[in-house]
This record gives sequence, C-alpha cells and structure tokens, in this order.
Amino acid sequence: MKLNSIVPWGRSLAEYRAMFMLTDEDLEKSILGCSDGPASFNAELTELGGEVVSVDPVYQFSRDEIAHRIDEVAGEVLSEVEKHHDNYIWTQIPSVEALAATRMGTMSTFLKDYETGCRHGRYLNASLPQLPFAEGEFDLALCSHFLFLYSDHLDCDFHFTALKELGRIAREIRIYPLVTLDGSPSPHLPKILALLENESWQFTRQSVDYRFQKGADDMLVISTTEGI
Repeated sequence: MKLNSIVPWGRSLAEYRAMFMLTDEDLEKSILGCSDGPASFNAELTELGGEVVSVDPVYQFSRDEIAHRIDEVAGEVLSEVEKHHDNYIWTQIPSVEALAATRMGTMSTFLKDYETGCRHGRYLNASLPQLPFAEGEFDLALCSHFLFLYSDHLDCDFHFTALKELGRIAREIRIYPLVTLDGSPSPHLPKILALLENESWQFTRQSVDYRFQKGADDMLVISTTEGI
C-alpha cells in the first residue's frame, strides 16, 4: 500500500452512532472499528471511557504523513462532491462548506489522538480479510465505508471471506453502507445474503438515521449467535 494511493476521509462518533444505530449500551461493549481510517470515533469514544480498537492499513504511516495526505486530497474530494451534488442528501449536512468543516474537524481530532492511540494499541495496521485477533475477542465489529462500497474493486469471495473473519472475532457485525460508490445497490449483496443463510447466521437489514449518500439508508447486521 502506498500513501499516495489512498484518500483518507474520516467520520465522527455522532456519525457512527447514526450510521450503525449505536445505543449507549452498544458503546459500553468491546468494539472493533474496521477500516476506520482517520475517523474520530476511536478518539471520542475512548475519551468517554469506551473500549475500542481500530484497524486500517493507513495506520502503517506516521501522523505527519497522514496529515500531509489529508491536506493533499481534501480539496479534490470536496470538488468531486460539489460536481456530483445531486447524489447527496443535504439535510443533516447542509452544504459542501459544512461537509468540509465537519470532515476536517473530525480528522483533526483523529490526528491529535493518533500517536497516543498507536502506543496504547488502539490503532493497528491491519486489514481484511485476515485480522490479528483471537476468536470472540470483540462484542461488536463495525465496518464503515469499505465492504459493499467498493464492490467494483473487491469481489464477492473477498466480501464473504471478510465477513467470516469478522464473525470469527466478534459476536455481532454491522456494515454500512450497502451501496457502491455511485449509489447503486451492491451487486454482491444478494449472493452474500444467500451464503449467510447457508452458514446459519442470523442477519437483518436495518434502517439507519444517517442520511448523506442517496440510497445509503440501511445497514447489514449479522450475528453468529442467537438473538438478532
């Protein structure tokens, strides 16, 4: 992985709560954040006393390297959002300017926490489909803006292998969104749901409170235990 090939873009604890319908009880669980990138979720939840580990290959780089890359790509990302303005719902985030302020503030919080978090083992350089954790190590695994979003880049086999790995280390998995980068339903989703049925895993699609990308209004919740 080369730093100039990634586009770091982070989301806040408030956004995670809305994307994954996280309750106060959920936030007391041991949580794995998968592909968190420069999200402030870990920093904010840790400040509140939560137990969270984030994994992402971007964590192989230093704080200064990530900060420099954020500065390089932020304008380009916001320009693309403006160009495709009609692909988004401008209610919770009212404008591109508000999006810029939200994202840059979120990533600033991440950068302030990053070196401390690395020392404490809260940010780990790792990526699906293999993660360095013991079976059942986490109560809850959250995967934001990776699986299904990049369906054009990652095939169905990768998705299923990744989900089985998440199911190995966490009792519950939540994935958001279920659409691709262009807002289309992921072509992998029907087959993945069929494969999950064959595994006798419990799963459901649940509406979420988060609204920004059009069509991205639900998450996939999976459990290898009874109770969903």
